[in-house]
Amino acid sequence: MRHRIAAEAGDVDAMSVLGSLLLRRGDLDGAESLLRAATAAGDRAAANNLGVLLHQRGYVDEAAGWWRIAAVAGSAAAAHALGRHHRERGDEPAAEYWLRQSAEQGHTLGAYALADLLEHRGDVGAERWMRTAAERGHREAAYRLARVLDKRAEREGPGESGVRTGTGLRPALSGQPGQPVRPGAGARTDGAKPGLVRPDMGARIGTMRPAGGARSGDARSDNGRKEGVRAGGAEARRGDRGLSLTDEAEQWYRQAAARGHRRAALHLGAILERRGDLKEAGRWYLTSAKDGEARAACALAFLLRDAGDEENAAVWWLRAAQDGDGNAANALGALHAERGETQTAERWYRAAMDAGDNNGAYNLGLLCAEQKRTAQADQWYRRAAYAGHREAANALAVLLLQGGDAAGAEPWFSKAAEAGSVDAAFNLGILYASRGDDTAALKWYERAAAAGHTEAALQVGTARLRDGDERDAERHLRCAAGGGSVEAAYRLGTVLDARRPPAGPPALGEPAAQKTECEEWYERAAEQGHRRAQVRVGMLAAGRGDVVEAARWYRLAAEAGSRNGAFNLGLLLAREGSEPEAALWWTRAADAGHGRAALRLALLYARRGQLTEGQRWASRAVELGPAEVAERAARLGEALRQELTA
Repeated sequence: MRHRIAAEAGDVDAMSVLGSLLLRRGDLDGAESLLRAATAAGDRAAANNLGVLLHQRGYVDEAAGWWRIAAVAGSAAAAHALGRHHRERGDEPAAEYWLRQSAEQGHTLGAYALADLLEHRGDVGAERWMRTAAERGHREAAYRLARVLDKRAEREGPGESGVRTGTGLRPALSGQPGQPVRPGAGARTDGAKPGLVRPDMGARIGTMRPAGGARSGDARSDNGRKEGVRAGGAEARRGDRGLSLTDEAEQWYRQAAARGHRRAALHLGAILERRGDLKEAGRWYLTSAKDGEARAACALAFLLRDAGDEENAAVWWLRAAQDGDGNAANALGALHAERGETQTAERWYRAAMDAGDNNGAYNLGLLCAEQKRTAQADQWYRRAAYAGHREAANALAVLLLQGGDAAGAEPWFSKAAEAGSVDAAFNLGILYASRGDDTAALKWYERAAAAGHTEAALQVGTARLRDGDERDAERHLRCAAGGGSVEAAYRLGTVLDARRPPAGPPALGEPAAQKTECEEWYERAAEQGHRRAQVRVGMLAAGRGDVVEAARWYRLAAEAGSRNGAFNLGLLLAREGSEPEAALWWTRAADAGHGRAALRLALLYARRGQLTEGQRWASRAVELGPAEVAERAARLGEALRQELTA
């Protein structure tokens, strides 16, 4: 009322302010006369707001005229509005000119709009103005600046961007399926709607919301792209405090998230999760999910699942899947598949596929393969593989190979391997090795081993041993053994064992020898059931004089079917005076083809006077060998024959 009284008395400032208030209220008729009167009196804010009013009524060209008048008079808001107008019309040079005028006068929305225009053109100056807008509190600018820094950090160093990879399915075959992947977060925009503001006197700035183009606070550019700002050729600034790119990105994500930006909250949660700060990550995921971000709901569900709260995880997966998140649908499918609810699992996998997630088709293939529905598995694997899913290509190749179609499997293995599938590279090595092409097989084994494939590293290490390259062999065997390969642990033990100097008899009073590294690797393999490693650990224990430990390992190996274990156990028992039990183990070893065990039995029966039985085992030892055993057994057999015929 005070403004109205002053305006009726001819106060220009009161006319301008009252006009902006009525415009904000939606009273366009009441506002127009006041704004026109104030504009005629030279008030630049009134000219800007008159442009806003005319734009709302559809008089775009007339609005631009008033914005030009206000901009020339120094209104940063009018320069911003005029720049937006020219950009909508496709006149980018004029748009850049006026947006730059606005930005350089300190207008936050002008700085953001200029950054958006420059980013659209790939101009290196985009990041500077995006940073300026972010520093002045523009949440979408803060988010997009964080995306730039995050992506640059990903390019410059190891690490992943976006939400972590989800899990869900068990591989049906070695080197076959992967798991449903949670895609990285995009940059859909939800900027705040601009409003009319009341600035300091002499610069009452109005803002417009054009019918098309980018809105203030929105990240879209006119070509419809929704991603964050491209880094372009801008220098990788590290901030005034020397922060790393990831740390600086986190700060901007945090600023945008604190202002209610749901995708910033999602990315902030992902950074915190990678760091291991799961509690805070969960809080940001929850904030973003409650604001309607499906990917955050999916990420929150994975955190809950990992914490053992599968029930609540399923609730958030369901919410995300219903909002169209394919990864959440995949996770629900995997959850129901693990419970044996295959029909429900298939329904969710199809929902994931309908949402554009190729993992849906791949997981359908896995489900069908587990149910022995080979034709359907082939169909779904092919669908995912043609869409570029590398693990589906590998799984399809495995399926074809199992069906005897090696020629059809090879191209799919190659396609998957070239796309980066480590399992496919290893499988190609197996395929070439089966054809006798060891050179090609080794090439693919090396490629898979370089990417961390345990069994491939074992194959490369074994090949290096055959070639006499012990140093490289040890390196690969260590990688494979460290990755859990039992055979690699045993072979690494043999390599280190061969370098060990022969141990002499312990001196009187000398402390027991410590276990060597080779024995530690033997034990690691032995504890996981490797029979030869068990025999070797037993031999080393016996060498230290630890008869009880040696007998334990020999017995484990013998009971698992090792003829050497049975023979050595027999020797140990015979030395301890348990000759009848020793004979039982030697018999088991000889029946399995152990020549020395047969010779021991022949000698045992000869000493007992059971010459016929002794001659039978001597003949068996001659058959089994090796040469020195066969020679001794032949002499013993001849002596027993002569004794029998005497």
